[in-house]
Amino acid sequence: MLFSETLGQEHLKNHLTQSVDNGRISHAQLFVGPEGCGTLPMAIAYAQYILCANTNGENNGGNESCNLKFKNFSHPDLHFAFPVATNHKIKSHPVSGHFMEEWRQLLNEQPYGNLFDWYKLLGVDNKQGQIGVDEALDIVKALSLKSYEGGYKVMLIWMAEKMNTSAANKLLKLIEEPPNKTVFILIAEDEEQIINTIRSRCQTLHFSPLSEVVIQQALIKNYQLEDSIALKIAHQSNGNYNKACDLVYHDSEDIQFEEWFVFWIRSAFKAKGNKSAIHDLISWSEEIAKTGRETQKQFLMFCIDFFRQALLLNYNASELVYMETKTKNFKLENFAPYVNESNILEISDELQKAIYHIERNGNSKIILTDLSIKLTRLLHKKAS
Repeated sequence: MLFSETLGQEHLKNHLTQSVDNGRISHAQLFVGPEGCGTLPMAIAYAQYILCANTNGENNGGNESCNLKFKNFSHPDLHFAFPVATNHKIKSHPVSGHFMEEWRQLLNEQPYGNLFDWYKLLGVDNKQGQIGVDEALDIVKALSLKSYEGGYKVMLIWMAEKMNTSAANKLLKLIEEPPNKTVFILIAEDEEQIINTIRSRCQTLHFSPLSEVVIQQALIKNYQLEDSIALKIAHQSNGNYNKACDLVYHDSEDIQFEEWFVFWIRSAFKAKGNKSAIHDLISWSEEIAKTGRETQKQFLMFCIDFFRQALLLNYNASELVYMETKTKNFKLENFAPYVNESNILEISDELQKAIYHIERNGNSKIILTDLSIKLTRLLHKKAS
């Protein structure tokens, strides 16, 4: 993957290539950034720059046969680890090596994709993937072997926050003192979920969301969109190129999420003193509970974002509002006055608690019904 194919983040590109050119490669690095900002493509481009002895800030001019191996992500000294779960193909002890075909498909089709896209591709939407102790044993085994081409070995761990405690403890010593010419690149969206002992041993690079201009130019180049349409999508994507691509194809899960959210909000408003609306909320909870846990978590994160956008609009910070509702007869500006300083913290807290309990395999129907009943009370709180 060429650095020129990664979007924005120019200062980080320069830092990474210069560190290689100057022979100052840190043995353990942590790339942290929000979804769609390009941590994964950048990590792969960086690994290629190291392994193929490329120069002048781009992935060419070095070992051409090595660069060719990166075309389909099959370089023998580049190792991947990522969250996995059992599916129709692998019934027990799943590890990344079982899913390399699907992984290369994701990298080719959606290099800016998120965990939700990955689970959909694996067909494990109703399960929560993890990087477990079996994976850690595979990593130790792979890195104990000599480099295939006699140079560096790179271990790229995507969504490192999904590493469970057993796996993290197993890898701790290896990350602290890796074999000679071995580089760990950990990629995460939420570094707080990675245990401190691993974080403290990594050099951390923080990626920022992509600018509207960068996303707009990428959409014009890759999808031949008109300037005005590309700018509108770039604004709606909020620095997330993966979301921008979904919006181009009208394939964004946000469209379905908005339908669920609007029905939920309308039912919650009616529910005060209305028994039939309570039944609607229970039916809604049952419907959402039938979806996979990852879908439920994604939806609740969407709800947090929706409430935040309404609050910004209510307090006249419209320049920060990027969301455009598509549901008939529902306008964000009409909903915004109901989200204020008296209820936003409690609403956010209840949504985060629901995500926490769903992550820990709580009964989704009970969690969502409880959340719905609390929402009926909180939405009617007047601003102080």
